[in-house]
Amino acid sequence: MSNRKTWTIAGMLGLVALVIGGVLVSLDTDEAAPSLVQYEAKYIDAGSMLRFTETLSSDALEGRATGARGNEAARDFLQKRFETLGLQMLGDSFIHPFTATPDTAGASPVNGANVVGMIKGETDGPVLLITAHYDHLGIVNGEIYNGADDNASGTAALVDLAHYFSLHKPLHDIIFAALDGEEIGFLGAHALMDDPSVPMSLVALNLNFDMVSRSEAGELYVAGTFHTPELLPLIERVAAEAPVKLIAGHDDPDLGKADDWTSQSDHSVFHEAGIPFLYFGVEGHPGYHTPSDDYANITPDFFARAGDTLVMAAMAADEELEMIGGEKAAD
Repeated sequence: MSNRKTWTIAGMLGLVALVIGGVLVSLDTDEAAPSLVQYEAKYIDAGSMLRFTETLSSDALEGRATGARGNEAARDFLQKRFETLGLQMLGDSFIHPFTATPDTAGASPVNGANVVGMIKGETDGPVLLITAHYDHLGIVNGEIYNGADDNASGTAALVDLAHYFSLHKPLHDIIFAALDGEEIGFLGAHALMDDPSVPMSLVALNLNFDMVSRSEAGELYVAGTFHTPELLPLIERVAAEAPVKLIAGHDDPDLGKADDWTSQSDHSVFHEAGIPFLYFGVEGHPGYHTPSDDYANITPDFFARAGDTLVMAAMAADEELEMIGGEKAAD
């Protein structure tokens, strides 16, 4: 459990520098995964993914609220990782700033930023977009909401997928976008849709990762096949080999707002724009949007298994993107 105190800005910034410096070194080593991970990952670096999650969800980053110093530190950390992996910039920077107004009554505009990079594929044509939001709730009533599962985990998984595809060239271009402002109205996703440096018109499919590290039952859900039934065979093939129980669902409007995840994360913005999506996440748990969403409370072995499953899904999507993309494949 984290030490729930409010840091001074000077003290927080000093600790962020120490934490980030230490993790940047360790992420590039061949250290074994923590002992809590019994699963031998095939595609991802479990130790790296866990350390990245731990760093993003540390008290030093104060919950990564959009516009706050901890959020900026997380953003800089992500930029450095994209640079290290050799991702290609879209525009003149990995950091794509935006100003937008949260969806709460009386809110003032905030300054946020997406972190966006691309890995070129072997062919031209449709593009695969992989997203995860890196912001969280920040400090609420004096307590730090660290957001380990929501969504340091999805961000860490996105980075590990970028690492995998940096070593194994995909068939199609893949855009990796760590989005800001999800918690206050999907602001980063809206900004990405309007970003002239990002070829959103070529995006044939969005894979969105949001809460993928905490499941005692070993279950990872994927929403989106209700809206795009053509994606169900792809998911069934991945599920047959996946090291977690991968379950399609949580996307039928008849389930009601709480259980229909179609509008529950950034993928909803792309869905509204006509882009098919697959949203990977776990069901709600006691840590959701509470101060107890700490790194200590994730389930590391499940997370490692989920990470491999996400790579498997991305590989399958890359292989079938021409069929998914339809008319975009012909452009």
